[in-house]
Amino acid sequence: MNRTLEHILPRVQKPARYTGGEYNAVVKDRRKVDVRYALCFPDTYEIGMSNLGMRILYGTMNEMDGVWCERVFAPWGDMEEEMRREGILLYGLESGDAIADFDLIGFSLGYEMAYTNVLNMLDLAGLPLRSEERYGLSPIVVAGGTCAYNPEPLAPFVDIFVLGEGEDVSVEIIQLYRKAREECWSKDEFLAAAAQVPGLYVPSLYDVSYRADGTLEQVTPRRGAPAVVTKRIVQNFSESYFPVKTIVPSTEIVHDRVMLELFRGCIRGCRFCQAGYAYRPVRSRDPERLLQQGIEACKDSGYQEMTLSSLSTSDYRPLEQLCDGLLDWCEPNRVSLSLPSLRADNFSLGLMERVQHVRKSGLTFAPEAGTQRLRDAINKNVTEEDLLRSCRTAFSGGWSSVKLYFMLGLPTETDEDVLGIADLAEKVYKTWKEVTPNPKRGVTITVSTAWFVPKPHTAFQWEPQITMEEYQRRVKLLREHMRGRSTRYNWHDSQTSFLEAVFARGDRRVADVIETAWRQGAKFDAWSEYFDFDRWLAAFAACGVDPAFYANRTRARDELMPWDVTSVGVSKDFLWRERERAYEAVITPDCRVQCTGCGANKLCPGGKCDA
Repeated sequence: MNRTLEHILPRVQKPARYTGGEYNAVVKDRRKVDVRYALCFPDTYEIGMSNLGMRILYGTMNEMDGVWCERVFAPWGDMEEEMRREGILLYGLESGDAIADFDLIGFSLGYEMAYTNVLNMLDLAGLPLRSEERYGLSPIVVAGGTCAYNPEPLAPFVDIFVLGEGEDVSVEIIQLYRKAREECWSKDEFLAAAAQVPGLYVPSLYDVSYRADGTLEQVTPRRGAPAVVTKRIVQNFSESYFPVKTIVPSTEIVHDRVMLELFRGCIRGCRFCQAGYAYRPVRSRDPERLLQQGIEACKDSGYQEMTLSSLSTSDYRPLEQLCDGLLDWCEPNRVSLSLPSLRADNFSLGLMERVQHVRKSGLTFAPEAGTQRLRDAINKNVTEEDLLRSCRTAFSGGWSSVKLYFMLGLPTETDEDVLGIADLAEKVYKTWKEVTPNPKRGVTITVSTAWFVPKPHTAFQWEPQITMEEYQRRVKLLREHMRGRSTRYNWHDSQTSFLEAVFARGDRRVADVIETAWRQGAKFDAWSEYFDFDRWLAAFAACGVDPAFYANRTRARDELMPWDVTSVGVSKDFLWRERERAYEAVITPDCRVQCTGCGANKLCPGGKCDA
């Protein structure tokens, strides 16, 4: 650690965020390294270190000979202020070296409200924001993650977007970079070659034109770049890298535990869910392999908690077998096991009793909508009976807390659907009252509503987001009808959800807004301490961009979308059919009942997924 850093750390909150030196952090001999990669997460250390994707990519690249991958997180405001005052450039945690001197800088984009942090981190690194202003072969700025499926709002700032799972393609980027450096390629030559690698989108190789009404007219690829870039998936997921030697953070983080990834993809077809479509096809890990990895990771790290991670944990076929094996080791070693992402339609009391036999923590279910008609419209495939049966089972077994998650503003939603949320919460309360063995203990029912954000590559990508005023009216309506002291109601902030809708479906013109807002002080926009909606409205006005054009407008079926240059493997025709079924309130069976023909199976060897 340099002396300047030692000098400023006592003046900031949580200095352990910035020191590195954690157990299992990878430190390599600079003399034996020929490629350095800065793996950046555009949020705090606590959040970034909880990200399993970061852990996987970190380990994957550090297993390569001659490659040193280091972690970089967005410094909180107090640390940023000290760094700018003392002239300290953004640095890698492992070495303390400025990332501007690295070969590749990669950003993980998990949510849209972190976009200004990407710009802030580039600036803190002493680098020009825009790709066209960074002339040399190094550093190359890469970005991936869920947000990369609509790369356009960040297109001017990023050299290469990685679509899909990054384990294999990150290795290929590094290999291509080595070749480029050895053969003295220019940056343009390198980017042209990168565009030929499956799963890589190079925005500078695409010309974009607009119609008079503001919609996209044409996207024209140049220099042999593909018209559509299809995401990459790990072909042999069961054998893919898993970070058994996980970094043990030096300060508390959000998810401070061992995480086991059971499978990728989702058999469900919730029409609003980007992850459900984007992570297809389904691929599972072998339970014996998971058992070994979980035990080894706990032994190595000393963690006393393990969680099973996937989009829908209870859809993992050998779940009970895996849990039995893990618990046989966890119980005598006093390691707790948790199962998030359970569904109300396949909740198992026996399993939950085993997992939480010491302490019955709260249960969480996500009905998403208050009436069966709307749940059918969004293809949730969960009935009121499923939910109440699961609650009855849990309450009779001694549970006294349940969280219920819903969305407001879903396509076709009416006031009846909104009030259905309050009715459902009341039915959950009555269920508790009927079956609880301990009525004196009481019950806590927490109802939380988020504002629906239409996302690319979903059945609702054509839908408008309701206006902010209408969302607030529905929140007020629900709040007025929420009954009972045992029920708590929380709702999501409307302003950030509105911006999320703009960024999620934005085109390249939104990039100017993001840069303008950042230059006016925007950063950490997901944090209430920093968020300033008026600043964003001023940025839209300064750039002549109407945010409602992106958030509140219905798209025609044949409209060219900014994200049509990317593909998640799910066909646009399939998504439109699902939209039509939504308006008919007709469900589509999950992938295990029958193949829905989404097209994602074509990404698998032999064209068959593991649903």
